[in-house]
Amino acid sequence: MNLIFISGPSGSGKTTLSNQIIVKIKNGIVLSTDNYYKTGIISLLLSKCVESYFDRSISFNYKLFIKDFNMILKYGISKYQRSYNFETKTIKSFLCERKNIDFLIVEGIFAKEFSSTLYNQNYFFLELKINKNECMKRVLKRDITERGKVKKKAKIDFLKSWDIYYEKYKYKYSRNNINEYTIRKNTNIDDLLKKIFNLNS
Repeated sequence: MNLIFISGPSGSGKTTLSNQIIVKIKNGIVLSTDNYYKTGIISLLLSKCVESYFDRSISFNYKLFIKDFNMILKYGISKYQRSYNFETKTIKSFLCERKNIDFLIVEGIFAKEFSSTLYNQNYFFLELKINKNECMKRVLKRDITERGKVKKKAKIDFLKSWDIYYEKYKYKYSRNNINEYTIRKNTNIDDLLKKIFNLNS
């Protein structure tokens, strides 16, 4: 199994990069940590009273995520596609069975944190380093159109999420057996993919 983690702050382009990779490889699948937030009354209450709840590890449904992750990693099989609704705070699970998976891409703000828990596991780690203002423009557009936020609230939330991400990862995680790459605005993605995955553009 070829394992790829894509990390970066909100709006840095993790989903876009994942999609660029997935269209160039055969038998690949993406797990987005954005689709694995906790649900239920406790999560609903915490999302209202804990500042930047969705940027903190307490919001992440680790149990469900690791269930899907291990199924793919060990058996090359995925049975469900998950989709989190930020307005209703619920997860929809669609039966979508996939077999013979060779590439697993994990992307999202919790990808870096999760990858650090994998010991003696070889994987690629890609981290996006994009200008803060560019990220904010993308997040504002997404949060206003897709998550029902007003512009002022979306901006406040973004600035807080940016600080949380870099505060959380200011100390470098100790990771072995990996290949790390930094992705910037001027990075040639096709050249990078050919280099690390031996793919044709």
